Amino acid sequence: MKIVISGYYGSKNAGDEAMLAAMLEVLGELEDIAVTVISVNPEDTRKRHGVDAIPWLNPFAIVRKIFGADLVISGGGSLLQNVTSRRSLYYYLGIIFLARLFSRRVMLYAQGIGPIEGSMPRRLMHWIVNGVDLITVRDHGSLEELSRLKIDRPKIVCTADPVLAIRPASLTIGRDILRRSGEGKFLDAHSTLIGVAVRRWHGWDRCRAQLAAALDELAHELKARIIFLPMQYPEDVRAAREVADISTVDCDVLDGEFSTGELLSLVGCMDLLISIRLHALIFAGVMNVPMLGISYDPKIDRFLDSIGEAPVGRLDNVSSEKIANAAKRKLSAKATLRGSTLFKNLHDKAIENARLAIELIRSR
Repeated sequence: MKIVISGYYGSKNAGDEAMLAAMLEVLGELEDIAVTVISVNPEDTRKRHGVDAIPWLNPFAIVRKIFGADLVISGGGSLLQNVTSRRSLYYYLGIIFLARLFSRRVMLYAQGIGPIEGSMPRRLMHWIVNGVDLITVRDHGSLEELSRLKIDRPKIVCTADPVLAIRPASLTIGRDILRRSGEGKFLDAHSTLIGVAVRRWHGWDRCRAQLAAALDELAHELKARIIFLPMQYPEDVRAAREVADISTVDCDVLDGEFSTGELLSLVGCMDLLISIRLHALIFAGVMNVPMLGISYDPKIDRFLDSIGEAPVGRLDNVSSEKIANAAKRKLSAKATLRGSTLFKNLHDKAIENARLAIELIRSR
């Protein structure tokens, strides 16, 4: 079976690379497949995932691979939206249109749909996406967006983010990284480790001040160690240092580009994760770590809602008091997700994406 996967891969974003790793892991367990990934950095994708990869701006290679494919997958992630980037929506719709032009089977795989702003983008979405064969979305908010766009011809299934199907990582990996990075200071049995994953976005200048104040309070009151984890390198390292520079305590910024397994393990070593990054929150779910989310995009709200939680605030209105108080409640309750039936259900739904993809190919 030949599959072409289109997404935001090769950009050194840990969330996107984790989605691809999870997709390849689960699809490969179900069927013998040959995968080609359309990538921003094909060399990195080949090295990181062990699959064929082609440049995302090479139309001849893309056309050739799509023409020979049994299935073209768009996803996962928030590809079909025009809030973070207006041009990317047209690019990903273009890939779908090419696949339809060559009468290839097309699946939207665990996508987070929208928001879509503007009458022309919404009309294009309606016309192009209504012609695909199968849509799986990762949350109910995406179902609502499809309904607003009057996309109802394909089979549509609400599943879960692909990363929720990935296997948990051994904590030994993260402990080894922390030992090397912090000369053992992270591994004191009496230390509370609070992981923080940040990103710059609208409202960041206000948020970083509030976050720094909250982390100061947690470090002083709980004797906690603050460890910043970069989900996108090196952008997140720079954002983390902006918080650390205005903090009154010694925050530790891990300055490195880590693999999916390494980041999963590092998150698993934390007692609590505070995150602006969606997939850092999902990593916490996979690794059974309590989490607090700060929202910058509907996808954060949608994910937290799916596990019965809500953001502690948005970038433009979150307060240090809310962050600190919520963190103390989580830690005092020893709140973990271990054994959670809810996350087991989400794990099964994430695997369902791959099963439906294989069924779609076999139904030709």
